[in-house]
Amino acid sequence: MNNEQTLEKLRQMRLNAMAGLHLQQVKENRLQDLTADEYLGLLVDHEWEDRQNKKIDRLYKQAHFRQKASLEEVHYTQGRNLDKNMFLRLGSLDFITRKENIILTGASGVGKSFLAQALGYQACNMGYKTIYAITGRLLKKLKLSRVDGTYLKELQKLLKADLLILDDFGLQAFDNHARETLLDIIDDRYQKTTTIIASQIPVSAWYDLIGEGTIADAILDRIVNSSHRIDLKGESLRKGILKEEQ
Repeated sequence: MNNEQTLEKLRQMRLNAMAGLHLQQVKENRLQDLTADEYLGLLVDHEWEDRQNKKIDRLYKQAHFRQKASLEEVHYTQGRNLDKNMFLRLGSLDFITRKENIILTGASGVGKSFLAQALGYQACNMGYKTIYAITGRLLKKLKLSRVDGTYLKELQKLLKADLLILDDFGLQAFDNHARETLLDIIDDRYQKTTTIIASQIPVSAWYDLIGEGTIADAILDRIVNSSHRIDLKGESLRKGILKEEQ
């Protein structure tokens, strides 16, 4: 069998990365530099890495992050109330394995969204399916899905996510639909998957914020008691950026 036939069969089997590397090795006449076992291992590793990278890229796109963030970019400045050791432990993502949640609170601009998305990007890197959503927009979308009959389907999509990030939680008032929808989301995911909530509103005010005591109790019981809590302090990081630009 000649190389052209081999390449064509590799492509038909959708082993495109392997085919590309084989073609490169043939052109550069490097086949004799490796044993058969070494060469096979090289081809397989290249194909595997290519597929892993494509999978991670798909997870990034499906997550719909608002900004790119990474654990390496997190600042642990004094007065921010962010313990480096604790956050790096969260970066290992053991909390996802244990089905635990994270609550990030603090004033506008202190970096809640960035931290949540940094953990989200890390989750994608580790192969976890992640969904990032602005809470108010998600609840509106689900309200409309009740009308067109796709509500349960949309809830199932959320349940399939290993990590759900609800950002800007509580910026909009909860009506009956929003309360019931939030309870459905939290109840479906309880002890099955992980949720990160980022909010300007302190947890102590969530009961009144959600309203309807019975529903508020059910939501808070499921989300708060199983959560790591980070209450960020300090001035807005956006102000610091503006000062640097001026």
